[in-house]
Amino acid sequence: MLRSIGAVATEVRLPGHLDGLDGLIIPGGESTTLSRLMSLYDLRQPVADMAAAGRAVWGTCAGMIMLASEITEADPIPLAVMDVGVQRNAFGRQVDSFEQDLTVAGLGPDPYHAIFIRAPVIIRVGKSVEVLAALSDGRPVAVRQDSLLATSFHPELTADARIHRYFLAMAGGPPFDADAPLIETPRVR
Repeated sequence: MLRSIGAVATEVRLPGHLDGLDGLIIPGGESTTLSRLMSLYDLRQPVADMAAAGRAVWGTCAGMIMLASEITEADPIPLAVMDVGVQRNAFGRQVDSFEQDLTVAGLGPDPYHAIFIRAPVIIRVGKSVEVLAALSDGRPVAVRQDSLLATSFHPELTADARIHRYFLAMAGGPPFDADAPLIETPRVR
């Protein structure tokens, strides 16, 4: 998705891979595995330092769990860089995955079609956290705290690049415009 909108995307597997990056996306997947791999490859502190330094970090689904300051389970151990509480697998098993149109603050008037797969949900929002989108029952599913972004859903599974463009703007790329065409020149790494 990032490459399709003109960004230079680099895989991060080791701490040195963070050097020179303008932003980092912690992807969806299995949060316990992410936590263990981050510990095994000494990425925990460098990613936390990146967030503390005000560099853009976005967690999607399991990545959101990793950014949280608290989760409802004892494992995995989150990075505790975003002032939110998160409940893992809040909607049930894989078979309970769903799709829903959301109004996302800052993305313009068109709804955003979100895909939730064994998704977490935010159960506590700190004072410095802005809720960007919530389900119809009021539970937040997209939030921002300064240079940190977290989504319960998987934006990479849609053809809608607005959230990716929004994140690139957070990382120092072109200013976000919900109606803009694809980014013409790669400016963010």
